Amino acid sequence: MKILALFVLRVTDAEPEAVILCEAYRLNDFSYFQRGSIKEFAVFWSKTLAKRVPLGQRSSIEHQEYLCHVHVRSNGLGTVAICDKEYPSRVVYTLLAKVQDDFVGTFPESAWQKSGSAGAGGTPIAFPALEEMIEKYQNPAEADSIMRIQKDLDETKIVLHKTIDSVLERGVKLDNLVEKSNDLSVQSKMFYKTAKSQNSCCGVM
Repeated sequence: MKILALFVLRVTDAEPEAVILCEAYRLNDFSYFQRGSIKEFAVFWSKTLAKRVPLGQRSSIEHQEYLCHVHVRSNGLGTVAICDKEYPSRVVYTLLAKVQDDFVGTFPESAWQKSGSAGAGGTPIAFPALEEMIEKYQNPAEADSIMRIQKDLDETKIVLHKTIDSVLERGVKLDNLVEKSNDLSVQSKMFYKTAKSQNSCCGVM
């Protein structure tokens, strides 16, 4: 059970895509040469999905052997965790709620509503707690203390999507989004095409 990536994002109608405010990764199980492309795809998935799930809904989207867990508050503050399928969903959403609570407790809305993107040459928000949390909660048992606080999550419905395509707008294809994405390098796009043609479950997230 592992968390590969954790993001805090801004999602607004005024912006064409979600903006990553801060990010943390744990990619130790991948080779050095894979990590760049995996990181780019983690950014791509998080921005693509955060922009498309309903506000307030906890949505988990399957992609190969991973799950992208997404929650965006009504004020546009979103969090995304990319985990393997073995990591308990209830624990993930408890963690995402804690990330959101700690983030808004640290930064006023006026600060994060104007911040640049962490991955597009802007000025990301320095939020060291995100690195601490992705490290600490690699072990789901560490969530026991916050699970007691977030008891309401037990009664909150989590919407599971079996494919990323089911989240996209009608007529929109994942392959086209990959091709047009500015978050993905030429190498990563080739990596995606190769993995897809080989039906690889581990080539690309």
